[in-house]
Amino acid sequence: MLAAACVSQSADDPLSGLQVGERPEPEVPAGWARVHVKAASLNHHDLWSLKGVGLAPDKLPMVLGCDAAGVTDDGREVVVHALVGDPAWREDETLDPKRTILSELHQGALAEQLVVPERNLLPKPPSLSFEQAACLPTAWLTAYRMLFTQSGLKPGDRVLVQGAGGGVATAAIVLARAAGMVVFTTSRDEAKRAKAVQLGAHEAFETGARLPTRVDAVIETVGKATWAHSMRSLRPGGTLVVSGATSGPDPSADLNRLFFLQLRVVGSTMGTRTELEQLLRFCEATGVRPLVDEVFPLADAAQAFQRLASGDVFGKLVLTP
Repeated sequence: MLAAACVSQSADDPLSGLQVGERPEPEVPAGWARVHVKAASLNHHDLWSLKGVGLAPDKLPMVLGCDAAGVTDDGREVVVHALVGDPAWREDETLDPKRTILSELHQGALAEQLVVPERNLLPKPPSLSFEQAACLPTAWLTAYRMLFTQSGLKPGDRVLVQGAGGGVATAAIVLARAAGMVVFTTSRDEAKRAKAVQLGAHEAFETGARLPTRVDAVIETVGKATWAHSMRSLRPGGTLVVSGATSGPDPSADLNRLFFLQLRVVGSTMGTRTELEQLLRFCEATGVRPLVDEVFPLADAAQAFQRLASGDVFGKLVLTP
């Protein structure tokens, strides 16, 4: 089968380790199911894997990709929950110490076929295309959990989404606006700021610019480059929800502001199967859809990865076998 795999790792030249070619078809263990992939989407996690972060060298070659939608051997149209945990774990899956996501321990989604535990399959709503559905399990689920589980936000509250353009950020803008929140966002790129307003943000600002009013919560995925601005933008008692650090993981903690204004900093990772079910229902009920920047044939995965690495993306990049 055709697949995009990590065959070597380099922090300086990550794309040198990407190989697009034939891989063995996966075997199906008991309790697992085969998915014939119709669409899969890229995430920064795939670039980190190529850089040698989060993917052990002894697991290579590893088919990349966390997100997929497709059809099972028995004809069901499904969305794949990317988090694979201990079958005996009964609490929040994101807290399972044995949890992993596709392409870390188990072969990933950028392939013609994917094998996952049966419990990781959810019915794909007929109203969603395969390309749209494939955008949901990582970036959109991460944004959903940040907004509706971790932030404490409610309709009418003000939220700042840092770094308009990324998959989590665009998802957060769309979801927050659909939920009745006042949405601010930032970007260094004027064109991305304009697109963010078209997408649903009430106002978009230059990165680091002073906001017209402080916000109830910040959705933070950028890290070092925006952290100080995120802290300054919160109202007293506000919440900073962080799920990533694409610009670096070492910001100033600004502890004086943190304790004096009684701010909350909350980490957030991925989401549960139940939250993915809720996200699918939310999309059906509201009509919101993931923003797909571009669709590539799986054979052109290297070109898609180059776009992802360049940062010149607004929304999600999707591959179709």
